[in-house]
Amino acid sequence: MHELALSQGIIDVIRDQAAAQGFTKVKTVRLVIGTLSHVEPEAIAFGFDAVSRGTIAEGAVLDIERPPGQAFCLSCEKPVPLPERSAPCPECGGHQLMVTGGEEMRVKELEVE
Repeated sequence: MHELALSQGIIDVIRDQAAAQGFTKVKTVRLVIGTLSHVEPEAIAFGFDAVSRGTIAEGAVLDIERPPGQAFCLSCEKPVPLPERSAPCPECGGHQLMVTGGEEMRVKELEVE
């Protein structure tokens, strides 16, 4: 489960920011996890709960934003929504798609004390 390692990475970001900015408690962690990122929000929440114990993020609320997949179709030369990686272009049915959004995973914001 790579989500556990990703959750630990979130804690590392929080620890680094706490050292740089001097906060002592995290109330909310806002994440952006694109629908094409191959990351399951439920698994991140579970992993985060486990790895945050005993840290300044223990008990913090995870607020997860899920931007949809987006692509540019090279066949019909249009930006199109992409519900999953293997989906064809909804306009022309082609498979020459360049993903342009929905792959991201990042810490967007921390609400701290």
